[in-house]
Amino acid sequence: MIRLAALLSALLLAGCNAIGWPKPAPETAATASAWTKPGADAATVESAYNDCLAASNTATRTDFDIDQDTSATRASDLEHSDFARTQMQDFQTTNRDRAQTILSSCMQDKGFSPAR
Repeated sequence: MIRLAALLSALLLAGCNAIGWPKPAPETAATASAWTKPGADAATVESAYNDCLAASNTATRTDFDIDQDTSATRASDLEHSDFARTQMQDFQTTNRDRAQTILSSCMQDKGFSPAR
């Protein structure tokens, strides 16, 4: 019984790692320093960024949870099938892009623009 629990735990961890959980910040705007707004100090930028990141995480949480569950239940498939791995990577990319779009839109709605 202990071996089964250890095996299931290992598979769950492998599945989580396969889909990149915990979810990383969206790539292009991965930090508050990626944004600027005339007259805004660092604390204001950080606060706005954290608000937008939380909104992005909330909006995409279900998709990432589904990916995590799928990965955990299909760990063997992901391990042995290029198609399953590619499909999972496509889902991850789509979810990451959606999170990035939400975060970027939120920051722009708050009057920020990408730092150059």
